[in-house]
Amino acid sequence: MGCRTRRVLDWLPLVITMLALPALGQGPNNVNWTLTLDPAAAAPGSKVLARLEARLDPGWHMYSMTSAGAIPTTVKLATNAAVGKVRIFQAPPKKAFDPNFNLDTETYEGSAIFLLELQLKPDAVAGASDVSAEVRFQTCNDKVCIPPRRRTVSATLTVDKAAHGATPLVPAGYAEVTGAPKANTANTDTQGLGAFLLVAFGVGLAAIFTPCVFPMIPITMSFFLNRQGTRRESLFHAAIFCLGIVVLFSGLGLATTAILGPFGVVQLGSSPWVNGFIALVFLAFGLSLLGAFEITIPSAVLTKLDRGSQKGGIAGTLLMGLTFALSSFACVGPFMGTLLAASVGSGGARPLLGMLTFACGLALPFFLLALFPSYQKRLPKSGGWLARVKVVMGFIVLAAMLYSLARVDQVLQWNVLTRERFLAAWIVLFAMAGLYLLGFVRLEGIAKDEPMGLGRLLTGMLFLIFAISLVPGMLGGKLGELDAYVPVASGGSGGGTASTSGLVFMKNQYREALDQARREGKLVFVTFTGYACTNCHWMKANMFTRPEIAGALKGFVLVDLYTDGTDAASEQNQQLEQSKFQTIAIPFYAIMDADGNAMATYPEATRDAAAYLAFLQTRGAGLSPRGASAPLSDLSILQATTLDGAPVDTAALQGKVVVVDFWATYCVPCLKEIPTFNRMHEQYADRGAVVLGVSMDTDGGAPLVQSFLKKHPMKYRVVLGSEKTTDLFHIGPLPTTVVFDRQGKTLQRFEGYTPADALESVVKTAL
Repeated sequence: MGCRTRRVLDWLPLVITMLALPALGQGPNNVNWTLTLDPAAAAPGSKVLARLEARLDPGWHMYSMTSAGAIPTTVKLATNAAVGKVRIFQAPPKKAFDPNFNLDTETYEGSAIFLLELQLKPDAVAGASDVSAEVRFQTCNDKVCIPPRRRTVSATLTVDKAAHGATPLVPAGYAEVTGAPKANTANTDTQGLGAFLLVAFGVGLAAIFTPCVFPMIPITMSFFLNRQGTRRESLFHAAIFCLGIVVLFSGLGLATTAILGPFGVVQLGSSPWVNGFIALVFLAFGLSLLGAFEITIPSAVLTKLDRGSQKGGIAGTLLMGLTFALSSFACVGPFMGTLLAASVGSGGARPLLGMLTFACGLALPFFLLALFPSYQKRLPKSGGWLARVKVVMGFIVLAAMLYSLARVDQVLQWNVLTRERFLAAWIVLFAMAGLYLLGFVRLEGIAKDEPMGLGRLLTGMLFLIFAISLVPGMLGGKLGELDAYVPVASGGSGGGTASTSGLVFMKNQYREALDQARREGKLVFVTFTGYACTNCHWMKANMFTRPEIAGALKGFVLVDLYTDGTDAASEQNQQLEQSKFQTIAIPFYAIMDADGNAMATYPEATRDAAAYLAFLQTRGAGLSPRGASAPLSDLSILQATTLDGAPVDTAALQGKVVVVDFWATYCVPCLKEIPTFNRMHEQYADRGAVVLGVSMDTDGGAPLVQSFLKKHPMKYRVVLGSEKTTDLFHIGPLPTTVVFDRQGKTLQRFEGYTPADALESVVKTAL
């Protein structure tokens, strides 16, 4: 909260800056991109020249595709069925030595032209199709740099066998871009990718214990037991067998990436068609496990594969691996669907790497058992215990079917599978599993007079306990983590929804919420949410119901904006989120004023109530009835890490005047400010002032910054920011400098290159 004794005039510079933050945070639209085709109609097998042109506002420049030092421009053509090979050319850039980077850079001013030579396929189907190019670029002027942005532009290409015309030529002076850009960047996604691959490997191992995979162990091992050969030959054939498994599942990763693309799979989790299909698959699979019928791969397919595998040699072993993968596909399908949805949404090579790692986890036990077949004898026999596992899995799979069906019901807003009906069905299913294990339900796997072991007794009791624990949820009680997976309770009035804490959210009424906030002198708390979003449900049921969070939310006008429905409102909400915040991720939370300006954002679900409360209090509390002023930012919300990866302790900075410089290695104006901060550190450190440089190099991370510091010494402390830092402090153009007083409250904020005397004046006053 701001200091109550501060004079009104002292607030004015800060208020003006804060009111301008939303516009600055989105970055100026200083580049206009267009895409044209020459010719617009071409015959199959011919060439088309696509002209991708960027027109820059006066005073701004962007970097070429081969520029060093800064972040280069990249161009990627979206997959098109009519287009084969693509070559990319760029116009001659302006080359000049940049003393800030201590090397030559290549830039464009006024306009930048890139040419894409498209070779049409000889069998291209006649007709019109969209040719889309995605470009990632960075712009700078003398005072600020805008972090890299993405734009997609399209043009219509007509394939016409009767079209004739001269082959377009690339003008002289244009250079083909063949290699990777020379920019000094590093991949900061290593840790995230490593964690994802570790999960994928673990999921593959867990899939071994599904009912249609585990029984394949003795069948598969018999294939190797009947073979005779040296240890080296056994190792070779075990590797080939596992290669068959890996090839099939990795191919699915590639196919999903090529067919759906990143945006398509992001929508899979909410698609009623996809969830409906999954529900049908789970229904068939669940009934099959309960003994209604048996699901098998067509005998003709398996017979041919089996005959091929019996021929021996490399081909036979490889076919055996493919046969196993197809036979187990029904069980591992749900695992793979979740994995693909998580991986393709991140783009790049994650889908392929994820499926490759998943397949390796699934194949590893078979590789070891094929290499050492004697260990197979130590495995539990596929007797009555596996039959019991099969039946219990049938009840669990039917429960999973209801989960997918509930997502369809929520997205389409049928309101048939309500929370009460859903929980009633779950209670019955899990209770039936428990009663079956205890011998009260007669199904396959348990003989009439078979004695009950301790393990079966305890497992049956656990199922019954779980079923009974769901009963309070039918009566309006909280279910903790499970609330993320069950339908939300309906209620409220006026098109709104009510939570158990008494908070009433307007639904899909963004403009109405702004009008109400203007009348009541409040801010608007916007939740970009989804009908089928489990994290959104968890936040509503578990975070918003905390007394401190609910108390803070009561000071806002509350509105839910659903983005995953099939109606026009969901499409409008998604466009609003994408235009204002450059994301379609959910959940996404924003505090906005009555004019629709974003005051603060929180881009994800969280279990950290203190951090979420700090977000709610950062901008929202203490607003005057007329919305004339906003509270000051607190240094304590700064989330940064050292170059070694340790979190920065902001508590150690209390009692000091702290100058935080948000900068990046690619930002030329940032480099110009380094001497100012070095001098300030030397002159004012002993008087209680601290200079902290927060690098916003999210593409390069610590290796890039450490390399940069060798050429551009910074005498003050340098740490790493993140995307969350950008959201919390509304970092748009770089550099951005914020001065905090001795109480950790924002004293002054500067956007862009700041003269040394203006910055030092604020610091001297604070000291």
